[in-house]
Order: sequence, then structure tokens, then C-alpha cells
Amino acid sequence: MTAADLKGVADQVVRRAQRQGYVVQRDVRAELKQAGEPEAMWKDVLALARASLTFRRGRYYFTAPISERVRREQTQQHGVRLAVEELLRGAPAEDAGPAERREQDRVDFVQTVAVRTEDGAEFSLLSRDLSAAGIRLVGTRRLLGQKLRVLVPRGGGQRPYDFLVRILWTCAVGDGLFENGGNFLEVNRE
Repeated sequence: MTAADLKGVADQVVRRAQRQGYVVQRDVRAELKQAGEPEAMWKDVLALARASLTFRRGRYYFTAPISERVRREQTQQHGVRLAVEELLRGAPAEDAGPAERREQDRVDFVQTVAVRTEDGAEFSLLSRDLSAAGIRLVGTRRLLGQKLRVLVPRGGGQRPYDFLVRILWTCAVGDGLFENGGNFLEVNRE
């Protein structure tokens, strides 16, 4: 038996897992038998298919390969979560309010932040709340659809966190006063 033969069986197992959602040991053995190979090689086949399969509760589930773009976004979101956790460590604890429908819990985070638009305009806004997913800003401008640099100060003379935020919604809350909600795209922690 050659490595190419086993690789061909491993490819068949991955395609089967993709079609069915998962495979089990007997499926791998059946693919080996169909290819005329010894069924005892099932562990070797799974080792070759490891990048595309995830083992859970006795089944090998198909896992689509992660593109470099998705991996980069996951790394950026992880960095954002770490920065938000660090910012919130200093925030006072609150009583549990009504159940949150959002995926990420929001925490009151009232602080003046500096904002820089894509066209280079700079101004100050007030942050209203913060979560690992995004931030709500209050000010005198509608920012819907814009990408902003939001600089959130941190203590100890350290450089502020530099978040890239996409504003997803805007609503008027008074005469010339607007709330803008955005999600974090990335953070520059340097």
C-alpha cells in the first residue's frame, strides 16, 4: 500500500463526512474495504484527514478549512475581547438588570473618547456602553455607516486603546444629540 492510496481513501472519507455531516469508524473501514485496502489502516486514514475532521462524541465531523482572511478576523476579534476585558476590569460592578437579548452583555461605560473619521476629522464623544462586540457613542453627529478610530483612554499614562469601529445604527435622542452604535473591527494595542 502506498501513501497515495491512503491519501485517496482519506479524501473519500472527507467527502463522505461533508455529505453526511460526520463519519464513524465503520464508515472509514468501509471506504478502505471498497478501495481494496486493509480495514486495520483506519487510524492512518483519519490521521491524513485530521485537518478536515473534528472528533466529538464518537463521531468525526466535517470541518471546513479556515481561510487566512477568517483566521485574521478571528485574531483581531480576540484582541478586541482582551482589550475590552482590560477596560472593564476597572469599571464598577453593576446589579444584574433585565435579561440581555444580545449575544454579548453590555456594561455601562461612560467616558469621553476621541474619535477620528476616515476623512481625518477629530472630535470628542461620550461612550455610553461597551461590550466585546461594540460600543455606543453619544454626540452631536450622525455617523451611520462610517468607519471610525475610537481612542479610549486608559490609566497609568499608557497610550489609549485605538479601536476601529463600524457604525451600524444612529438614532436621535434629543435636539442635535445622537446615539451611534457600532461594532469593533480591530484594536491597535500598542
